[in-house]
Amino acid sequence: MTVQLFKGLFDTELTSVISIADFLLCVGAALLLGLVLTLSYMYKSRYTKSFLLTLGLLPAVVAVVIMMVNGNVGAGVAVAGAFSLVRFRSVPGSAKEICTLFLAMGTGLITGMGYLAFAAVFTVIMCLVLIIYNRAALISTGKASLYKSLRITVPEDLDYPGVFDGILSEYCTSYELTNVKTTNMGSMFRLTYELIMKADANEKELIDKLRIRNGNLEISMSKQTANATEL
Repeated sequence: MTVQLFKGLFDTELTSVISIADFLLCVGAALLLGLVLTLSYMYKSRYTKSFLLTLGLLPAVVAVVIMMVNGNVGAGVAVAGAFSLVRFRSVPGSAKEICTLFLAMGTGLITGMGYLAFAAVFTVIMCLVLIIYNRAALISTGKASLYKSLRITVPEDLDYPGVFDGILSEYCTSYELTNVKTTNMGSMFRLTYELIMKADANEKELIDKLRIRNGNLEISMSKQTANATEL
């Protein structure tokens, strides 16, 4: 009776049925590997609880899908549908998050096909690579802090091209005027510079000298921000 309970309604004598023990073994292995992958992603990374939950359960979900469609005509359609789910997230994901989701799907795919040892080796290797890249990104964060966006408001009668070059060259290794915009009903200009500060540069001294040159109008400096949601 127990065997019949876990047998498909449309199974035939030629259909190979997965045993309960093998099914539980594959699901358990997928959950364990998902946990390893989740812990590796948490190392030196910013994350949300919902993403960690998805990352931990996704290998088991994919493994079950692969086990259920294995050997059937609709296997290709089902697998393609499972992999396409990565597109339907409530918020846009970064390239790193999308890659990690595909990694979790790959782990579930290998586990669902029954190659548990290969799945474990694949997960361990990819987790080690993920940790290495996270550490490398952490080291480069210090250099990224030198990249600044500077916005200077100047009066409309100021001939702004080149007026700040001498000051910026003193405190920056490189700088570029990237945007000019009128403001305050056209009576002022707002200049946007992209800077790479020198490691020993004093940010306050730079702003004080710029204030003298622009008539003490508004100046703002912020960290350069790349759109994290774009690939």
